Order: sequence, then structure tokens, then C-alpha cells
Amino acid sequence: MSVTVKNLSFEINNKKILNNISFEIQKGEVLTFLGPNGSGKSTIIDLLSGTKKKKKGEIFFDKTEIEKINIKNQALIRSTMAQSQEIFYDFFVKEIIELGWIQHKNKNFKDALQKVTKECGIYNLIDVKFNTLSGGEQQRIHFARTLIQLYNDYKESNRYFFLDEPTANLDITHEINLIKIIKEKSKEGFGVLIALHDLNLAYNFSDRIALLKDGEIKYIGKPSEVITEKKLQEIYNTPISIDKNNMFIKYY
Repeated sequence: MSVTVKNLSFEINNKKILNNISFEIQKGEVLTFLGPNGSGKSTIIDLLSGTKKKKKGEIFFDKTEIEKINIKNQALIRSTMAQSQEIFYDFFVKEIIELGWIQHKNKNFKDALQKVTKECGIYNLIDVKFNTLSGGEQQRIHFARTLIQLYNDYKESNRYFFLDEPTANLDITHEINLIKIIKEKSKEGFGVLIALHDLNLAYNFSDRIALLKDGEIKYIGKPSEVITEKKLQEIYNTPISIDKNNMFIKYY
């Protein structure tokens, strides 16, 4: 069971953003999209989450076309963390996380709130005003909201996370903790699609990696197959070397 994308294309004002891409997100795997700015990573996540409407191609959730799944059921099987998430009203942190809870409030909500906030290291912030927090703290709140959305009793389908630059603004401690949570969720059977810029991070925690350029998937496969000096230099148009002993990627 998987999310399957076939021959997906997208353009805005006659400018091609995605060109005939196909891929799958398997249950229990982390698929990472890497590529320069403007390569189409965020657009793919927007199309999968339904915030943009596809013009050409097909998107299936466990063999069902996305158009045939109503909005509520889409929200029960996939959760999205966007790259930019401004909150203008001065909500409390607890209220922001509650926005991800799409079931009727019941006894499970308190359990879910406690579990998710402790996982994300924000339990001490739930009664704080969101807009008083640092950028990194706000990022962790949005991640908690994304997690709690799929903490539900919906059993008819697999579930998926779509995460666009979730480690932005995080220090190394919270970055590692977030990645550990993502890996744990994949082990629990969640399929994860994540867009990143950090090549080292992607190499060390992804099950598969896709390299994008100019709206096309140029390479996709296991990290050891995709992360090579030749392929990275082709994608990023810049000299890159790989320390194979320590698997550390250097930029020049």
C-alpha cells in the first residue's frame, strides 16, 4: 500500500513547475526530496496535500484517486507541515496544536496532547502565547500539530506525513529529536515524504532519496545509490565532495 504519483505535471502562468514526474511513498519508509530552490519540492507536497490542484497526472492514496477522497477523510490519512506557517492571531500553544485534532474532543485528546507535546519537548510551553516564542520553538509547535492530526482511530487506510523543511530554524538538539520522531513514525508504519536541503541529514536517515532539478526527478533510489559526487554536482551545479569514510558531504 502506498501513495502513488503518475505522470504529474504542474504549471503556473505557462511556466512549467513540474514535468511528468512519477514516484511512490511506501508504507513504513522515509522518502526525502532534495534539490535546489525552485526544483519543485514544495509544489509536490502542495499537490499531495490538496492545497494545489493538479492539472495533469494522477495521485492515488492506497489505489484510490485523491479526487474521490473527501476532505475529511484526506485529513484522517495524511498530515502536512508546510514550509511557511504564519499565525497572526495570538493563540496559546495548546490552541495551535488543537487545530490538528480533527475528531470530536474525547478522552483520547488529552492522552494524545500529552504524548505529542512530550515527544516534541514542548509540554512546558502549552500555556504560552505562540507569538512570543522563537522561530525554532514555533517550528516544534507546528510539528506537534502535524503529529496530533494522525493520532486518531481511522483504520481504513495507511497514513502519511508530508513535511516541507521541518528542521528549519531548529538547533542541532531539536533537529535530531525531530528526525528521531520521524523515523519512529515510519517504523510504526507511517509513510513519510520530506523535503530538505541538508544533504548529510538526508543521507543518514532516509530510506530513499529523490534528486530534483527543473521540476523533474533526475534520480531516485537508496541513499548510497543517489548521493554521489557526480550526481550532486549535476543537480546543484557546484563542486561537491564526499568523505566516504565518514559519509560527510562537503560543499565548496
